Parts: sequence; C-alpha cells; structure tokens
Amino acid sequence: MSKQICNPLSKYYHDKFPKQKQAAPGLQCEMSPVPDCGEKSYKGHQRLEGRKMLVTGGDSGIGRAAAIAYAKEGADVAVNYLPHEQKDAEEVAKVIEAAGRKAVLIPGDLSDEAFCKKLVEEAHHKLGGLDNLTLVAGKQTAVEDIMELTTEQLKKTFEINVFSLFWVTKAALSYLKPGSTIITTSSVQAFQPSGNLLDYASTKSAIIAFTRGLAKQLGHKGIRVNCVAPGPVWTPLQICGGQPSDVIPEFGKQTPLERAGQPVELAGVYVHLASEESSYTTAETYGVTGGLHTN
Repeated sequence: MSKQICNPLSKYYHDKFPKQKQAAPGLQCEMSPVPDCGEKSYKGHQRLEGRKMLVTGGDSGIGRAAAIAYAKEGADVAVNYLPHEQKDAEEVAKVIEAAGRKAVLIPGDLSDEAFCKKLVEEAHHKLGGLDNLTLVAGKQTAVEDIMELTTEQLKKTFEINVFSLFWVTKAALSYLKPGSTIITTSSVQAFQPSGNLLDYASTKSAIIAFTRGLAKQLGHKGIRVNCVAPGPVWTPLQICGGQPSDVIPEFGKQTPLERAGQPVELAGVYVHLASEESSYTTAETYGVTGGLHTN
C-alpha cells in the first residue's frame, strides 16, 4: 500500500501561535505548542549506523531534531547546551536512549574558547570517537535600531554564532578522519536579512563563508563541510527575544507555505549531509525555508 501524500500547508501546526515570551535561554518544554523535533514523527533507516556525532544546541529546536534523527539512524550522540536548559536536554537523552543509542550530555557556554576545546575532548572520549560536528547553537536578539545595538550584544552574538565554529572545529580536527562531516547552520537571514536582526544576519552570512572556505581546506583530507539555512522555524529562539513578541502569532505566515517550519522538517537534511548519500557534496548550503529564496 502506498504511503499517503500530505499537504505541506497543513501537515504541521498552521494556526496562529499564542502570544508568549520567555527569558533567554528558554525551555522548549514550556512552549505552546511544543515544537515537533521528531520524538515520535521521525522514522529512521539506519543510515548512520555506528557513527559518533556532536551536536551543539541539541537540547531544543533544530539541534534537538538533528540529534534525535541521528540516534534513530543508528548514531551515538553528544549534546551540548546551556546549564539552564538541562530539563530539555534530559528529554533528548531519553529519546536517544530509547532508540538504543548512547547519549552524552555536555552543558557549557560556547562563547568560552576553553570550554569549546573541553567539549570536543569530552565528546570524543565518552563516545569513543568522533565522526561528525553538527553546529547549530546560536544567539538571536531582535533590536530595531542600530543605535540601540550594544557592543556587548554584538560580541556575544559573534562569539556564539561564529567564533565557536572556529574553536570547536580546530579542537576536533585531530579526531576527524576521512569520511567525517561538518554541518554548520546559517539562516535565510543571510540572504534576506531583517532590519531588526542586523547582528544575527551578519553572523549567518559569515557562517556560509566559513563553510565554503573550510570545505576547500579539508577536501583533500576527505572531510566534507556543508551548511543548512533554515527559514522561520518554531523554536525557543523566537520567543526569547529573537522576534518581537507582538509578531509571534503570525510567525512564519509570510512564507509561500504560509506557516512556520517544525524542527523535524530539517532533520532529514542534516541526516543526508552526514550520510554517505551526500558523498560528492561539500561547500553547499541547503535552504529549508518554506519557500523564501536563498540565492
């Protein structure tokens, strides 16, 4: 019997979101509705059997969806997150373990270079190897006027979104062998920047340049580097200052698919880029945006 075809307009939550706000960093478990990260909806096919993966920002949102998908595809997963997000991280660990895989939880702040080195070393040690970096963690805070954008926020946004990519990658290169993969996370904001996300959009453009340049450096080592550029996806980032609270009810409605994406809708792209299916793909950016262009 053939599988039923679903209408993408109505496959996932497509009503207005309730107004809500949390202090950053927020908890996914307290959102309404709770994002779908594939806890029940993602079905694996053992495409990553035996792999060892490190996911930053893996407690919630897109990183959580990637971590869950990796486990359901047969991989062991180390998850990085901030200490405040422990409750969400423990939920992820339970899903990973229910899939029969090993979960390693490593809390810490990616704006700290020393922690980034420790993160990689601990992930490698506790997983018994390292085959993939999936770099998702990010900071996003809407500011309407450049004159109100503080140097403190600017530095923190770049440290988490850009500097940490350099720090984690440098720490991992001695462990990554031919066939390993690195997946970064940019945004549609790199291509269609919003005026109130000036610092965030700038970091997301930098991530694409980082991805392309690093892919050229590492190609001869057999290490592939690719990027995913999400559009408006329902995650804690949006309700913790990433969007003005008054626009939350209509979040994602501006896309051709007329709704926000759910994190699970990006999981398959991360799996593809981490798997042998994409063995001739490197230096590329995959947009998952609901129809907002990324070129």
